Amino acid sequence: MQNVFKTVALIGKYQSPEVSDAVLRLALFLRERDCEVLIEQGTASATGVGAGFCIAAFDQIGERADLAIVLGGDGTMLTAARRLASHGVPLAGVNQGRLGFLTDIPREEMFEHVGEILAGRARRDTRMLLDAEVIRAGERVFQTTALNDAVVSKGEIGRLMEFELHLDGEFVYRQRSDGIILCTPTGSTAYAMSANGPILHPGVTGIALVPLCPHALTHRPITVSDDCQIEIVVQAPHDARIHFDGQSRFDARAGDRLRVRRADHVVTLLHPPGYSYYSILREKLHWSAAPRLP
Repeated sequence: MQNVFKTVALIGKYQSPEVSDAVLRLALFLRERDCEVLIEQGTASATGVGAGFCIAAFDQIGERADLAIVLGGDGTMLTAARRLASHGVPLAGVNQGRLGFLTDIPREEMFEHVGEILAGRARRDTRMLLDAEVIRAGERVFQTTALNDAVVSKGEIGRLMEFELHLDGEFVYRQRSDGIILCTPTGSTAYAMSANGPILHPGVTGIALVPLCPHALTHRPITVSDDCQIEIVVQAPHDARIHFDGQSRFDARAGDRLRVRRADHVVTLLHPPGYSYYSILREKLHWSAAPRLP
């Protein structure tokens, strides 16, 4: 059977014996299917898998790979998605973590579903990214992208912080709270869901703004258009800490402005035949499960 994808990169969760074994077995499987196999540099170093295969950095994967397969949890997928988004490399995920909203291929069915994807029977799913920057005294001092969310929080202080929210240059409100989450539809089932934010279907073109413990019962989550520019202004005397996908952070000062908009690039996820977003929600969130008896 002819493969749609000729060059496949493998990206694994670091420091996991189970992932090391899965990476090796999948690499051998792909080689048997006449695929050129690239092992991501950090994955090869951490797992010891790499002898006999081409070792490649993320930039090289972006230039050469037709497909990247992530073996790990959603955190591993978030990293790979951000690093490869500008190259347009589609990603598929084998769940070696806990929830697996993004890495939706069960490890027990890895060979079957990867074979289906190689044969071109995958379902394509496009996800938006956030482009974020921090402005201080008129100068940009930090810039990054996020697939899930940007979270403005009070950091280490044991009291509320204060900030202003502006949308497309218009003042919306001033809020005292523990912070606010700005999330994509992909991130709506992550931290934002824990803060009582809405679940947004991936096809929704919007960004959810979810307050964290606001000091007013009337502050509710709101979803804005994905072409909106969002600005959070940290108010004196408070500083703040800003997290992006829970993996990078920036320590903001009073007066700093966080500006967030939809990124120019998108992430393409490949799902095996029969994939259903609602089925994932039922499974991961235990919808329709029978109540436990005391």
